[in-house]
Amino acid sequence: MNKKIAWGVVALFFLMGCATFESMEVREQKYGKASPVIQQAFASKVIRYNDTWKVYLKASDSDGDMKAIVSYLEKGGKGGGGSLSYTRIKEENRKELSGYIYWYPGSNVTYFSEVLMTIQIQDMPGHFSNPVSLPLTMQPSGKQEPPPKDVFQEYNLGPIMITISPVGGDGGQ
Repeated sequence: MNKKIAWGVVALFFLMGCATFESMEVREQKYGKASPVIQQAFASKVIRYNDTWKVYLKASDSDGDMKAIVSYLEKGGKGGGGSLSYTRIKEENRKELSGYIYWYPGSNVTYFSEVLMTIQIQDMPGHFSNPVSLPLTMQPSGKQEPPPKDVFQEYNLGPIMITISPVGGDGGQ
């Protein structure tokens, strides 16, 4: 009897798992075929150590199904490995958004004075916007520039969850 229950639970999990893996065509029929578009992006190119970096975005999706802001951080700004973060987009911002995501580099930024953040927006079917790459230099006396006036809302879209730590002195994750 216990074996029948165990196999029933396994079969249920298998069927539930298969149901969540819809094809791109099925997701496009459900949500639409339009890809998100980042119309404008801005971030200061310089900040001071221990400051929080704000990345301003203005984006839209005609289908109204934006799902997440995907951020990829490259150490040294020259490629060769990095970290990925997903910031979920709230339901009320899935058609249009204007605001900022933010990143706190932490107290170990002396190991990294330059980074390159590449940002894309993903929608429900899995389409991605064109990437936007923003360089950042961290300096002891750097000053963060404000965004252009009247372009972006001062609205918190969420954090970029990437942590830098000096592992083995090479600054890996």
